[in-house]
Amino acid sequence: MTTRLDALKRHSLVVADTGDLEAIRRYRPQDATTNPSLLLKAFDLPGYQALIDEELAAVKAEAGDLSSRVERAVGRLAVAKGAEITKFVPGRVSTEVAAKLSFDSEASVRKAHELIELYERRGIGRERVLIKLASTWEGIRAAERLEREGINCNLTLLFSDAQAQACFDAGVFLISPFVGRVTDWYKKETGREYAAEEDPGVLFVRSVCERAGRGGYDTVVMGASFRTSGQVLALAGCHRLTISPTLLEELANEEGDVEKRVVFPAPGERPVPLTEPGFRWQHNQDAMANDKLAEGIRRFAEDQEQLERRIAERLG
Repeated sequence: MTTRLDALKRHSLVVADTGDLEAIRRYRPQDATTNPSLLLKAFDLPGYQALIDEELAAVKAEAGDLSSRVERAVGRLAVAKGAEITKFVPGRVSTEVAAKLSFDSEASVRKAHELIELYERRGIGRERVLIKLASTWEGIRAAERLEREGINCNLTLLFSDAQAQACFDAGVFLISPFVGRVTDWYKKETGREYAAEEDPGVLFVRSVCERAGRGGYDTVVMGASFRTSGQVLALAGCHRLTISPTLLEELANEEGDVEKRVVFPAPGERPVPLTEPGFRWQHNQDAMANDKLAEGIRRFAEDQEQLERRIAERLG
């Protein structure tokens, strides 16, 4: 009998929402990711100490004050971890630009160039990497420039139709509309529990897929931030789904078929591209999207700051 995970893979490319190499080996996803939150966890895992020590030793030997060396160390560690991941996935590894740069296009582009250069020094071409940026207006503009240079991007923390449309307009390679965090907001606001077919996060991602199909956009839609396997299965047919190890294990241990639930419509007429005022106004009108984007950036920035403190302690 086929497992739910194998059946799901017939409809969507499965991505591991983790940097844990053991989980990646076990579930054989197409792509995987690394970010400050995952790097922070690695500081407490014995299996990663040699990698951390090697990268920090290299940074110690470089010139510069502690602050600049810490910043370089974050990039080196992210790329070192990403390089390990590329050995176990056939596709790409998403590597994050610091959340504190979410409102600075120029700085985001510079950081992306630094990360790509670090990968290329390790013999890993840009075709194996996705630069991960927050879906702010500034992040989307940075992605538009990078895409023109042949550096593909993953636009994350995506909660509104305005964010999705602006990403389509910019021609970004991949977007990650969130499921669980959208549903979390509505559950808190309404006090309701939602079945998969009425789940606000599921319905949001389906609407993004419909928008992508109607506009004939090449952008890959990757559902993200799942809380339950029911949410995952309700989006079977979405281009890609990034799933945590806990839910991957649940799906791998359950037998049964999976019905395709997302169908991209035939292309029609594209809407007029959003202007900056249009984007900001439309996004502003969505209270959930405003709350969750701001909260997401703050959370990512907090993990980055904790990671930088841990690195500074080790660099001494």
